[in-house]
Amino acid sequence: MTGLDDEMLAMVPQPVLAVLLLYPQEPNKNLYFTKQTVGNACGTIGIIHAVGNAVSRIKLVDGSYFHRFYKQTADMDPIQRAAFLEEDQEMEDAHSVAAAGGDTEAKDGVIEHYVCFSCVDGELYELDGGKTQAVHHGRSSPDSLLQDSARVIKARIVEYSGSINFNVMALSKKD
Repeated sequence: MTGLDDEMLAMVPQPVLAVLLLYPQEPNKNLYFTKQTVGNACGTIGIIHAVGNAVSRIKLVDGSYFHRFYKQTADMDPIQRAAFLEEDQEMEDAHSVAAAGGDTEAKDGVIEHYVCFSCVDGELYELDGGKTQAVHHGRSSPDSLLQDSARVIKARIVEYSGSINFNVMALSKKD
């Protein structure tokens, strides 16, 4: 019997207003994660997460921006990566060009937010630079990543069913 069996739960005074859980959570050392400390950069952070967790399956061009960026930040923690990104003039310039080239104006007060879903070591992670760490969503594989992500995304769409502002993109590899 555990403290979560129905008989034990019946002993808890009602109504319950909240439940807290302490559980062991060991970070995955193979997961590439960075904090977002720059405003209106969640799309950029999403791309950084997507490519950073796919570098073992894609070939970055030697000397390219991403090749240099991941090499320089590989041994950093998420906060150090964020600080590095804040000072990275090349990324800031590229981000500004991309933001100016879009069809919509980048503005403060945006309520939409990009996150990245990635499979690392057989586990599905949601990478959101606005959080302190990645969110684990259970088992996955490269073959089921799209379907596993869709399951989580469908639940998120239900959560925000009053909105039509959703966009899903995939980073794919052409064989």
